[in-house]
Amino acid sequence: MRILNLLPVAFSLFALSVSANGPSINDGPYLIQSSPSQQSAYWICDSQLKQSSATPHNNQVKFNRPKTCTELPEPVLNPVARQVLADTYQGVKKIVALSDVHGQYDVLITLLRNHQIIDEHNNWSFGDGHMVITGDMFDRGHQVNEVLWFIYQLDKQANEAGGQLHLLMGNHEQMVMRGDMRYVHPRYDTAVKLLERSYDKLYGDDTEIGQWLRSKHTIVKINDMLFLHGGISKEWVERQLTLEQANALYRQNIDKSKAELKENELLNFLFFGNGPTWYRGYFKAEFTQAELDTILAYFKVNRVVVGHTSQERVLGLFNNRVIAIDSSIKLGHSGELLLINENGLIRGKYDGQQVPL
Repeated sequence: MRILNLLPVAFSLFALSVSANGPSINDGPYLIQSSPSQQSAYWICDSQLKQSSATPHNNQVKFNRPKTCTELPEPVLNPVARQVLADTYQGVKKIVALSDVHGQYDVLITLLRNHQIIDEHNNWSFGDGHMVITGDMFDRGHQVNEVLWFIYQLDKQANEAGGQLHLLMGNHEQMVMRGDMRYVHPRYDTAVKLLERSYDKLYGDDTEIGQWLRSKHTIVKINDMLFLHGGISKEWVERQLTLEQANALYRQNIDKSKAELKENELLNFLFFGNGPTWYRGYFKAEFTQAELDTILAYFKVNRVVVGHTSQERVLGLFNNRVIAIDSSIKLGHSGELLLINENGLIRGKYDGQQVPL
């Protein structure tokens, strides 16, 4: 019998021990629908499984962590978390962009605080600005769940402040959702074991984070810039795809297996190879200015901003027509972000310094 079927609902808590071998693990919460109208939160506290239900909080719904689960997120539900946003915006006065966090929560928080994107309590302080994260929150690092709940919170706060957060899907989000677990940190073995769910099902379509992620775009256009994880190749232009078509196809097919995706020629392109979440062509010697000009003209933009291909810093190529924002946050030591405002294009260094790109 599945453990979830044994867990009581309402406001009860209980623990289930795992092996005494190995370090004590704190993880969660994982918010899973126990009925069409109710969610339960599952926590790993000192390597034990615990459960809690929702409580009212200032006319909102909050999940309080158990006392033995210090430091883990305490989510307040976002009633519009599953809303599919527009994929094109104009007139945005300030933008911040970063990529490839890969579970490095501490680096992310330090970087955003140092540039006043969030305050000392980790709340949104970027006003009506737009924040773009071009994918790869998952895999490698040990604080993926903390990163996801933090961004979930910022998504709600940005919207309430008149701004917007754009979390775009990267290749590692796609990998996890189709069950490719090669890069999952071993910390999450405990949750998989105790909840009797594979890692991908911890973010399945019956979970709060899973439903939120499945509403997100893969590509967004803001002002005269295109943002995405890998890059747009000339094959996209040859196929005459639109942002709306591609974003819809990604959402509709995110849970299909690799074999299923490869059976369809268009999906094979979108999810692999030269598709937008895997493409690295901008960083190869054979890529030309003429090829870039064709791509930019197709979308009627002046720049494309991408992650995926790791750099030591935010880097401009082709006279800043291509901006690479994967600054190797995944290594867990430091990182940078891109700021775009009335002063132009700015490198935001880890210590808070800002210099023109």
